[in-house]
Formats: sequence, C-alpha cells, structure tokens
Amino acid sequence: MSQADVLQRVIAELNRAGIPFMISGSVASGYHGESRSTYDIDIVIDADLSQVSSFVGGLAESCYVSVTAAEEAVRQRAMFNVIDLDSGIKVDLILRKVRPFSVEEFNRRQRAVISGVDAYVVSAEDCILSKLEWSRMGESERQFRDALKIAELSKDASNLDLAYLEHWAKDLSVEQLLERLLNEAGIS
Repeated sequence: MSQADVLQRVIAELNRAGIPFMISGSVASGYHGESRSTYDIDIVIDADLSQVSSFVGGLAESCYVSVTAAEEAVRQRAMFNVIDLDSGIKVDLILRKVRPFSVEEFNRRQRAVISGVDAYVVSAEDCILSKLEWSRMGESERQFRDALKIAELSKDASNLDLAYLEHWAKDLSVEQLLERLLNEAGIS
C-alpha cells in the first residue's frame, strides 16, 4: 500500500466520522514548496471523543491504533498515531491547539489535491510559520529549508500575505527567522 493509498483511507475515515482536518508537516510543505521523502503523514484534526471513537473503529481492521491513546490525545489536545498494517506507514493525528494562531491556521486551511486525494491542507503562510516555529525550537535546519522553498516558489507567483506572516511571526517569536527567510528568498 502506498502513502497515497493510506492517506486516502485515513481521509475517508475522517470524513465519515465528521472530523474537520488539514494536512500539515512535510506533506504540506511538499505541496506548497519542494517535495521530499517523509516517513509519516501529519494531519491536524479538530475532534471530540465520539468522533475519534468512530474514526478509530473505522480503521481497526487495516491499521494499528490505540483507542486509549486516541482518547487521551483528545482530552490533552495532543497527538496519536495510526499505523497501516500492510505498509507500516504512520499517520500522526494532532489535535488542534487552542492558541489563537492554531485556531486561525485551521480556519485558513485550503482545499487541495495531494497525491490524487481531495483534502484540506494548511495554507502556504501558515506552513511557513509552523516550519519556522519548529526550526526555532531546534528541530532541524531542514524545517527552515522547507519554509524557504515555499517562500521561493510563492514569491514567483506573488502569493504570500506578508502582513499576515509578519503579524504571526511576532506572536510565535520567529521574527528573526522570518526576516532571514524573506532575505534568502529575495522577498522584500
């Protein structure tokens, strides 16, 4: 089973359970910027316990997923995993945080077709901001490079909302990283 097949199955179950979602992480940065290999799929969800129970039940035959971990993730607004039994592909389901940026980011999600799958994806600006936040927390220079590729490609299409980026960069304490990114991307 391919990553696209797993993504399609998980999204079908999210839709069936009535769970709003958006693809984020490396899959989203690959959609907006430059694709690179990734070992998992990150999906942000906004769900309650009954929705997550329905979702988990729908995947029980084809995936490993801990009901206890999923329920605890809902209570703690944390994360749980789904692992496809055939391929070993992992999907991280991340409960949307309640902080203002996360709410705005989720509200700005966009329809997209990713690997042939109709889905919602984080916006280019929000993907950049999230990648810069991960970079600031010391995750890796790769996060910064992912954000830079999005900025470079968006620059060519003149699609970035710079006022939005600057507003949230301050809130997320990534102003210096954003300034570096815009300079390296040749965006003034």
